[in-house]
Amino acid sequence: MDNNSKLASRRENRIAAMQFIYMQIVSGANLGDDLTAFFNTKEHQRDYYAFAEELIAGVNVNIEEIDALISKYATNWSIDRIAKVDLAILRLSIFELLKREDIPPIVSINEAIDLAKSFSSAESKRFINGILDSVKTTLNRPLRTSKK
Repeated sequence: MDNNSKLASRRENRIAAMQFIYMQIVSGANLGDDLTAFFNTKEHQRDYYAFAEELIAGVNVNIEEIDALISKYATNWSIDRIAKVDLAILRLSIFELLKREDIPPIVSINEAIDLAKSFSSAESKRFINGILDSVKTTLNRPLRTSKK
């Protein structure tokens, strides 16, 4: 797989992960049957979405830590007031920032902004960027390179 194909695949996987995380927020979708049904609706075979599954699982395992950071940096916004799609993007991106050292933080932030552009509003893009920039300042690793 060439680099452009890998980037396109990663983008599709992030979109799928964000969509499922959104489903969890809105309807309480679970990682068992609901995840299987979700991937059955997708264009590619489930193994194509292995990266998305890693992201979804990581968000679920680290949800309390992620939501605590959202609450800390979303000044004057409680989690239940944040638009559900924005919350899904934030959860996904903060998981990447905190736990995926194979992904440069700048890439995670740029991908989050692109998701917001595609699935949310101009105001959301700024809101998400502000929270992610605050989280970024707490990281003890290079911002433009991965550790692995």
